[in-house]
Amino acid sequence: MKATGIVRQVDQLGRVVLPMELRKQFDIKHNDGLEICIEGDMIILQKDEPKCIFCGSVEKVMKYNGKNICQDCIHKIKLNNRF
Repeated sequence: MKATGIVRQVDQLGRVVLPMELRKQFDIKHNDGLEICIEGDMIILQKDEPKCIFCGSVEKVMKYNGKNICQDCIHKIKLNNRF
């Protein structure tokens, strides 16, 4: 893991401001979602990308009935549902 040398204080509501340089580097814009992960004793923030509910892929994902599904899984479902 690469250290940035940037330290930010947590405010009374638990918020931390991400520096503009990091937001630009990771293309994080106003109202983008950030996924909060834990790995050992680390808290990891990553930009939330739509993921397929079946395989977890972020490639070629579309919404269907409010759920994210990739085109590969759509194709597999079509093949399995043929009569």
